[in-house]
Amino acid sequence: MIPRLGEPPRRSIRYGLRMGAYAILPRNGRLLLTLQDESPPELQLPGGGIDPGESPLQALHREVYEETGWIIAAPRRLGAFRRFAYMPEYDKWAEKLCVIYTARPVRPLGPPAEAGHTALWMPPEEAARVLGNPGDRHFVRTYVMRRHP
Repeated sequence: MIPRLGEPPRRSIRYGLRMGAYAILPRNGRLLLTLQDESPPELQLPGGGIDPGESPLQALHREVYEETGWIIAAPRRLGAFRRFAYMPEYDKWAEKLCVIYTARPVRPLGPPAEAGHTALWMPPEEAARVLGNPGDRHFVRTYVMRRHP
C-alpha cells in the first residue's frame, strides 16, 4: 500500500488521479530544488506529471529539465506516496501519486525551460524542513538519514 502524506481527502470533493515523477538531486553536499513562483511560492523537488504515452523515467528527465535547466543521470526509484491537492494550473483537485527517485545532476543546459520556476541549491537538512509538501519533506529526511545515520 502506498502511504498518504499530507491532508486527508475531503468527502465533498471528487479527485482525479495524477501520476508524477520527482527527484532528490544531490551534488556537492546540496540538493537541486525548484522554487515554483505561483501564489504562494513553493519550494519543491523537481518533477511533475507523467503525460499520456510517457514512462515515469521519461517524465522525470523532462520535468527536471523544464523546472531546473539541468540534465540528470542514473535515476533510482526510492518509493512513492499519495497526496490530495488542488492543482491551480489545471483548475482541478487531484489524488497525486508521486514516485520519488534519486538521480545525479550532470550539468545545466541553461535556465529552467518552464516559466515560473527557479532552480536553487540547498543543504539537505534545510530542504527537509522547508519543502512545500509533507511527502517531499519525508523523502528528503529519509534520504538524509540513510546518508548520515
